[in-house]
Amino acid sequence: MPIYEARPEGIEPVAVTTFEAEGWRERSDIQRLLKDRIAVLEEGMLVLTDEFSGWADSARRIDLLCLDARANLVVVELKRGEDSGHMELQALRYAAMVSAMTFDQAAETLARYRNKAAPDLEAARAEILTHLRWTAPDEGTFAGEARVILASADFGRELTTTVLWLREYGLDIRCVRLRPHRMTDGRLLLDVQQLIPLPEAAEFQVRLEEKKAAERKERGERATLAGAFLAQLAERAAQRTELHRGRVPDAGLGVLFSPVGKAGFTINYVVARDSSRVELLVQRDDGRRQLLRLKEGREEIEVAFGGPLVWQEKEGVKQCRVYHPVAGGYRSPEPEWQRIQDEMIDAMIRLDHALRTRVQALA
Repeated sequence: MPIYEARPEGIEPVAVTTFEAEGWRERSDIQRLLKDRIAVLEEGMLVLTDEFSGWADSARRIDLLCLDARANLVVVELKRGEDSGHMELQALRYAAMVSAMTFDQAAETLARYRNKAAPDLEAARAEILTHLRWTAPDEGTFAGEARVILASADFGRELTTTVLWLREYGLDIRCVRLRPHRMTDGRLLLDVQQLIPLPEAAEFQVRLEEKKAAERKERGERATLAGAFLAQLAERAAQRTELHRGRVPDAGLGVLFSPVGKAGFTINYVVARDSSRVELLVQRDDGRRQLLRLKEGREEIEVAFGGPLVWQEKEGVKQCRVYHPVAGGYRSPEPEWQRIQDEMIDAMIRLDHALRTRVQALA
């Protein structure tokens, strides 16, 4: 969208130009001006240096390396043309390279930036502490994240798609468009717009990204804790019954499966955060009909099992089950796992005894 100049006689668009047409260069013009007014890209940043190349095994240079108000390092990558190329991949490499920077290394970098010939380390340390409103360095908090700001005249669809995908996985990467406009009197205006995330939706996007991060953490926790719980359960169950011997648990689903001898029927251990169950699972097109046939002998089945069972059926749903719930899951304190597993193994043996022959007799 163009910028408009409001005049008494009317509203006129200001002509869009390009940095190339104006003779501007990335380093000597755009980078030079932005480092002196970094708030154009984001408020609250301190420029630590430009053309940073503080690694021994690479000749690559970061356009601008900054520090935000929350002690996060910010890699700023600049492109003057509308073809932003693969600047996001380049910036990711840089972010990975600087992610381990310490407070002292940042102070040394700033000191050399302020005065290469006679760097004043103590003054640089004081400047960073003042910027962060700290009284002393906190290495545990410093550089907790490495963020990325991409600033370019425009961004292609491939790049923006990649940036949006990276943000879904918790990386703080932003796109800021720098578009020059030439006034009729010769003045050059710079339209600066943050495109990703949109400022108006930033708070919502942050909440959404935090939710997704929590979900990823939960999935990781499930895979780790549920996997450990099921592995222990499988080992202990094998000492009492052959039902699941040799079977490999699915930690992602929190399930240890075993066939019953009829297609579409399995008898399973299932563990969740705070609850567990042993079940006969029916997964077939006529699953509800098969479950109803089993249910005709419900009284005898529950007598054989030694207690009531939950019969779960849903119209139009392919999956049906008969199960016995057990209190406690993989988030229960580990000393309680054996008690939960013992209840599950005992219930599994009784469930198999009550149902196997009846399932195999179904037509």
